[in-house]
Amino acid sequence: MDISNCKHLRFFGLHLNSLACKCVALIVIALVLRAVFLPSFSSFGGIGNNNLFAVNNGPSTLNQELRIEKTQFLEVPQIIWGLNNQKIAFARACLTARMLNRTLLMPSLSASLFYKEVDLLQPISFDKVFQFENFNSLCKGFVQLGRYSEVSNRSDVFELQKGSGRRWTVERDLDQLRQFRNNLYDGYEIIRIVGKNPFLWHDHWPVKDYARVFECLVLVEEISREADKIVSKIREIGSKEIRKVEPVQNVIDPVPYVAVHMRIEKDWMIHCKKLEQRSNISEICSSKEEIMERVGNIVGLKTPAVIYLAVADALLEDNSILIGWKERLLPFEKKKLGVVEIYRKHPYLIQSAIDYEVCLRSDVFVGNSFSTFSSLVVLDRTQKMIKMGARNLCGMEAKWPSYSYNLHGESKGPHPWMTNMSNLNLQAISYGSNHVSC
Repeated sequence: MDISNCKHLRFFGLHLNSLACKCVALIVIALVLRAVFLPSFSSFGGIGNNNLFAVNNGPSTLNQELRIEKTQFLEVPQIIWGLNNQKIAFARACLTARMLNRTLLMPSLSASLFYKEVDLLQPISFDKVFQFENFNSLCKGFVQLGRYSEVSNRSDVFELQKGSGRRWTVERDLDQLRQFRNNLYDGYEIIRIVGKNPFLWHDHWPVKDYARVFECLVLVEEISREADKIVSKIREIGSKEIRKVEPVQNVIDPVPYVAVHMRIEKDWMIHCKKLEQRSNISEICSSKEEIMERVGNIVGLKTPAVIYLAVADALLEDNSILIGWKERLLPFEKKKLGVVEIYRKHPYLIQSAIDYEVCLRSDVFVGNSFSTFSSLVVLDRTQKMIKMGARNLCGMEAKWPSYSYNLHGESKGPHPWMTNMSNLNLQAISYGSNHVSC
């Protein structure tokens, strides 16, 4: 409607002439414009805050205050080494992000196993191994993962250089992290930690916090199905073998199995011998014969028993690992089970993830207390029993008993093993220990 013709309108019951109508219209327009635009001006520290000439000396751009509500991220170096070293490194990165009140940007894992030849590492995305959405759902309110697509400005980065060397103590490292909780760094969308692999960072968190993160790591369906195949094969072939030596009516289905993480590779034996010398501890290395003897002497183990040997691929050609077991113990490894091809089609990291899952699901687990792989399996099993309210966590009375074959137990058997969930750091799991809590 043309404003010049509004003299015929009534406003609050009054007839307005042309000039009055125009004035009213202008006032209304001014009020509308003020309502729409003034909050925006105020949010920049202007009129609404009586701070018209305030200067932003922070590290970010004009939108610093507007971005406070946005997600802030932590970026870490590529995570490397063996599967369980990577899981620990990942958890440590998550807990660091939690301390800084930031979301961890989904890190790159390493599909291959190289300790020094960094150029040969094969990066693999976290969500190719573990379920991304499930992780965030299970760990909601504790730690969170973000994708790079969520970052609005990838150039808005502050680099945090991790210290190293003997002078870089646990206390100095913790002080550095506390400094980066300061509001001075809130303006940066990303804090990028540069330097060494997170596994080598100083440890500031209790075992319970690590266990909380590990609980959220669920394998992607493809890998989980591969583990299903292995477990089914163990039980299927084991059932057939048991029926050869046991009356059918005495066979339990599904057939239980014992998983033995057999560390007898040459590189491991060299490592553990050196470790024994440095630490002045004799019970780290175990020979093949000692492992066989101790597994055969597990107190309360019902026989005949199916034994799955989780061994390195290099040992698959060594048929002697199947010879010498106590009567009524039925040992199998990948080759005898006929599952070698399932493993070979995957890179090293995935092979380890499958074996880890097979060991985790076993009815009885036997490993080496100085192996990170074994230690994390036991931590997972201990945590599951605690969450279900189990009272007995040690020995064959436990729901999922675990043993350490490198430590002498009752009747020349392995020592019962559970994780001490009250430990203030992950030292015993990361580097091994002869204290197994049972």
